[in-house]
Amino acid sequence: MQSRKILLKKSPLYLILDRPDFTRLSFDKIGVIQLRDKVSDKPHILNSALKLAKRLKKTKTLFIINDYIDIAILSGADGVHLGQEDLPLKEARKLLGKDKIIGISCHNLSQALKAQKEGADYIGIGPVYSTATKPECRAIGLGVLRQLRGKIKIPYFAIGNINEGNIKEVVASGAGRIAVCRAILKADDPERAAGRLFKAIKENHPGVK
Repeated sequence: MQSRKILLKKSPLYLILDRPDFTRLSFDKIGVIQLRDKVSDKPHILNSALKLAKRLKKTKTLFIINDYIDIAILSGADGVHLGQEDLPLKEARKLLGKDKIIGISCHNLSQALKAQKEGADYIGIGPVYSTATKPECRAIGLGVLRQLRGKIKIPYFAIGNINEGNIKEVVASGAGRIAVCRAILKADDPERAAGRLFKAIKENHPGVK
């Protein structure tokens, strides 16, 4: 596999799995997959992580664990995604090492600049639109995406109820990378949905190959 950091830079489409149902998924257009299970106990999450890590091992899709650094280490995942209230990035880096990927959820330019300065490998910026996945979070709108232009040099993924109906305006606001959950997982044909989202990013952002 190529360097994790190189693959990350080449990845415009990021899928968040809120349930470990992998049977209907193809990873052809998906550069990053995050396992985000907020319901199950940790032994169950670890079991899911081990299965998914095995399936992704021979692909070029990066595997990220949400929150749990111990599970990321035990499953051999490519990295971890942390929220603003989780373990500080500096401490997470000590545990994971320099070669693993650490992503940080950010909601404004100030948080994004801080994450970049502290050595985050990527940022998840949002929620762009109100989302049932995180109803407690207020939508940041497209304005924050525009603020990141030219200031954030590391990869950043716009997130929050992004779908085929609004992805063009998100990309036009400067986001060349998108993270989704329901837009793929709830689709009748997840593989085709992923392909359409990838195509929309590619057609509307000149930096995507």
